[in-house]
Amino acid sequence: MTTAAERNSGNGSADQAQQSLATEAARNLATTTKTPPQMQGITSRWLLRALPWVQVTGGTFRVNRRLSHTLGDGRVEFVSTGAEVRVVPLELTELPLLRGYDDHAVLESLADRCEQRDFRPGEVILEEGRPADRLVLIAHGKLRQSVRGRYDEDVTQGVLADGDFVGDQLMTGETGTWDRTLTALTSGTVLTLERGAFDTVLAGADSLRSHLASAGASIPSRRTENGESAIELASGHLGEAPLPGTFVDYELSPREYELEVAQTVLRVHTRVADLYNHPMNQLEEQLRLTVEALRERQEHELVNNREIGLLHNAGMRQRVHTRSGPPTPDDLDELLATVWKDPSVILAHPKAIAAIGRECSRRGLYPQSADHEGHSVPAWRGVPILPCNKIPVTPQGSTSVLAMRTGEKAQGVVGLHQTGIPDEYSPGLSVRFMGINEKAVMSYLVSAYYSAAVLVPDALGILEDVEIGH
Repeated sequence: MTTAAERNSGNGSADQAQQSLATEAARNLATTTKTPPQMQGITSRWLLRALPWVQVTGGTFRVNRRLSHTLGDGRVEFVSTGAEVRVVPLELTELPLLRGYDDHAVLESLADRCEQRDFRPGEVILEEGRPADRLVLIAHGKLRQSVRGRYDEDVTQGVLADGDFVGDQLMTGETGTWDRTLTALTSGTVLTLERGAFDTVLAGADSLRSHLASAGASIPSRRTENGESAIELASGHLGEAPLPGTFVDYELSPREYELEVAQTVLRVHTRVADLYNHPMNQLEEQLRLTVEALRERQEHELVNNREIGLLHNAGMRQRVHTRSGPPTPDDLDELLATVWKDPSVILAHPKAIAAIGRECSRRGLYPQSADHEGHSVPAWRGVPILPCNKIPVTPQGSTSVLAMRTGEKAQGVVGLHQTGIPDEYSPGLSVRFMGINEKAVMSYLVSAYYSAAVLVPDALGILEDVEIGH
């Protein structure tokens, strides 16, 4: 068995004694140089830094917009509140079955009975030969129409996309069967109105029965190309020509954003706080790491929350798909076209940024970098591309890329918080002492209040189904 002297001799020889103090023993008398507690989960949190933050004194932020929808274009339009998608009731008059119908109460009732279904690529929405017992409204996504061919092979009959609909002609008369199969090419959302729900509304609406018994006339459209109510103007006139009268119509039920909250209770034993506070304050270090975790959760919610998350609050027309899967330069141009009025930043998962670099290199393109808050970051068309690991990546290797215009004056995307709250530790975040329990453990309530709002739909665009694999 090797002795301590042999271990310290360097050559294992037993005839050489230790001549100086070993480092293991010396460490018992030395003060160790140490770092503060490290946390791997801390990220750059570019989203929180990119958003301009608006003070919400009353705890609620109301976004007033001009009334916006388009009639007469043959496509059904939808509104989304977080992850919830709803058809605009008056847009149901785009269906040939309801064209010219003007009973708003009945249209509201039909819209309320539409059920939302989110789908993934490859899902079958309806199948040829099955009972045609519902109306299908495509809110977002692409669906392939196919029929059974002469030799039992599937024959593609075209693609349906945002605003298209299927089955309206089958909502009256005898129940038939589907003459086609709809298969999802991308992820998306459809709304379905069951034949039974339609019949229930029909039974209680004399005006609807009268309309179905006669031919409906089309409704003239007085809307702008963006779907907003038109403002009548005159120009190029001379003399005392009569001027048109006008007014600006608003949404009757504007969306209100209430501040969300992320909270936790930090517990520290009084003995630790009393005896082990040198050279680092234990309570401060515990609190610092807790706040970092809360800020990370805050950014995650601003991206993924089904009510306020950016991924769920982009308009249906603001979502585009990649042409072939990987994020090509053409796809990035298409994304910027959705927020063409002065885009501020592009947010992408680090793996998506790597995929963008590969696609640019494949085409021999080397985009210039941009200076953003003193950092040199990748850019496309001069718009900084910032990493955000809170944007999810599916097990199949697909993700999303966000482009947005920020700022209240630019009618962009803004962050919402309230400063000046009691026991404020940092803007919008408070730390409250809750007392000491019978086990001598101190408790602190740590709360972060936040939200985000998209002021107008074209402030946020999303490139979906981005493949990041090699």
